[in-house]
Amino acid sequence: MRYMRRSLPFVMLAAGLLLAGCRSLYYAAYEKVGMEKRHLLRRDIEKVQKEQTAAAQEFKDVLTRIKDLTGFDGGKLEAAYRKLKGDYDDCAARATSLRERMAEVNRIGADMFSEWEREIGQINNAGLRAKSEASRRDAQRRFVSLQGAMTQAESRLDPVLTQVHDYVLSLKHQLNAQAVGALQSEVGSIERDVSRLQDDMNRCIREAQSFLSEFE
Repeated sequence: MRYMRRSLPFVMLAAGLLLAGCRSLYYAAYEKVGMEKRHLLRRDIEKVQKEQTAAAQEFKDVLTRIKDLTGFDGGKLEAAYRKLKGDYDDCAARATSLRERMAEVNRIGADMFSEWEREIGQINNAGLRAKSEASRRDAQRRFVSLQGAMTQAESRLDPVLTQVHDYVLSLKHQLNAQAVGALQSEVGSIERDVSRLQDDMNRCIREAQSFLSEFE
């Protein structure tokens, strides 16, 4: 707890510097509390994993809510619409947060590998330099694989959000049992896209875990 109280001002300062776009000072602020770029990269990859796990569940929930409307006979349709709208809003907010997390992982990764490459050039011992270069190449290769998985997962977000948004708005405009029946033809397409999204997110989570397990 004492460490957290001491480090909090530095963390707040780092956040402010990042918003100002001065990444060198941002990193310097974290280095004051013992966090190098590799620590920040690990932290943010772990955050992406958590965001993806939460996103997969939220998209599953919104799909369940849509499927539960099958055969709905009216009655409390307004309440059902509000819950579905809330689920959609949660998914949209989560997608925005996930994109931001992924972008930060890419930025920190790029900065870390650039620094690593510069520092290799400062090693005079040829054997040590070769070992460091081999480690860098291996880590960067695995990081590129993780980036590919993140890009694929991110590309699934907008198609699902668009379909769910269309469904929610159509339901809003015609809050009756007939409208629900007419919308059921869209459920299969939404379900397929949600399934693809979940598969890609799970793959990305595994890639992240693989990278972290070998990343010192």
